[in-house]
Amino acid sequence: MATLDLARIRYGACLIGGAFVLLGVVFGVAISRFKAATDVVAVVGSVATVVGTIVAAFLGIQAASSSNAAAEAQRAHAEQMARMALGKLDPQAAEDVFKRP
Repeated sequence: MATLDLARIRYGACLIGGAFVLLGVVFGVAISRFKAATDVVAVVGSVATVVGTIVAAFLGIQAASSSNAAAEAQRAHAEQMARMALGKLDPQAAEDVFKRP
């Protein structure tokens, strides 16, 4: 699981780095092609909005996936503890526990 988390961090860092490079290139091209500040802001703002949305979606999915993995691990631990507790009961008491709704 640590390898998977490291891969997520690496992909996230590459995505964010790539987003900054893309925004820098767009900014440079916009400054060289347009003379009015409003035109530069319009071009850079349009690209920044799309890139920001994609980066935020990626990071949100990664956070949700990480939370899901943690919840699954906690569920497995709770199930293991319940099985151990039921194993310590005498058979009649364990049957009574399973018969209750």
